[in-house]
Order: sequence, then C-alpha cells, then structure tokens
Amino acid sequence: MSSELLYIADPMCSWCWGFSPVIDAVRDHFQTQLPMRILMGGLRPGTTEPMGDGMKTDISGHWKHVQQATGQPFDLAFFDREGFVYDTEPASRGVVAVRRLEPDLVFDYLKRVQEAFYAMNRDVTDSEVLAEVSVESGLNREAFRAEFDTEETIRETWKDFELSRRLGVTGFPALLGGSNDRGYEVITAGYRPWGEVKELIEGWVKTGDR
Repeated sequence: MSSELLYIADPMCSWCWGFSPVIDAVRDHFQTQLPMRILMGGLRPGTTEPMGDGMKTDISGHWKHVQQATGQPFDLAFFDREGFVYDTEPASRGVVAVRRLEPDLVFDYLKRVQEAFYAMNRDVTDSEVLAEVSVESGLNREAFRAEFDTEETIRETWKDFELSRRLGVTGFPALLGGSNDRGYEVITAGYRPWGEVKELIEGWVKTGDR
C-alpha cells in the first residue's frame, strides 16, 4: 500500500482550529503526492458534567493563546453559556458520518464545524446544528441525520478514538505518515506553522520510498 498522511484531530480542539489553515495548505501542496485521511482523536468524548468556572477560565486562556499564535477567530461569548457540557463525541461522530457518506467533503465539514463552534458560538454538541452544518457542506440533511444515528457510525467513531490511542497520539492536532501495512509514524504533533510542517513532511518523504 502506498503511503498516506493521517490527520488526527478533534472538532472541539482549539489548537486543531488554529491548525486548520495549515491543513488546507498541506492538502493543496501534497495532494498529488500523498493522500490524506482524517481520524477523530477524541478530546473529551462522553463528558457528562457541565463546565464550571474553573474549566471556563482554563479553556478561555487556551483559546486566547491559540488566537494570538494563529490569528484564527474566536467568539469568547461562548463562556457566557451556562450548563454547557463539553462532550466532543457528537461533533466527532458528525465528521465520521460525513466520512461515511461523502468522503470528499469530510475536510470541508470538519472545518465548518470548527468555525461554527469557535468563530460563531454555535452549539456543535447539538445534532440539529451538526445537520445544519452538513447542509452548508453540500450534504442532504435527512441522509446526514440517518447516518449520524446509526450504530455503525457510533461504533466507527469510538474505533477512531481507540485507534488514535493505539497509535500513541495523546494530543491534537497530530499528523502521521505511513500505511496500514507498514505502520505509521508521527511527523508532527501540536501546532506548527505551514513552513515548518512542509519541511517536516518533505523530510519524512525523503527518508524512504513513499
């Protein structure tokens, strides 16, 4: 099997939102050389406790740091919400549903979910919001809702989380290279600007027959 890039992310990971323009550049630059797949990492799947003041303070600090480092927009009015449960499973499952329905649209959908959450303060733990975003990506709402609710999509989402851990990825974003036959290795983890990521991928390609 030829090599590919495996992008491990979470739709509700602020550094992944910061990394979104870099992923766009990676896809544009390497698309004829290296195919790319998305794997959901699972930041806080299955969370049931509402955010408290301490968590809000901690996360808002992260968001401000990401905004300063990357220039990506954030709507900090999010922290005025009361009782928000930061469960990243529904948004991750939405990405998996699109990956199953229309693989060519999955990167666009991920980016739109990130933008909806971070820049527009939309509640992407709500399946209706996720369905609205699917329409914005060009999918049929009813087809998305049906796929989102299937046992197969739920299982595949949790398999993504498990595979991410088996690959040794504990933080997002992460970009791995390799194949199912030969295994995967981390090319870069955490946020880096496009120029650095480009050099790292090119160095990885040169180390072997990709």
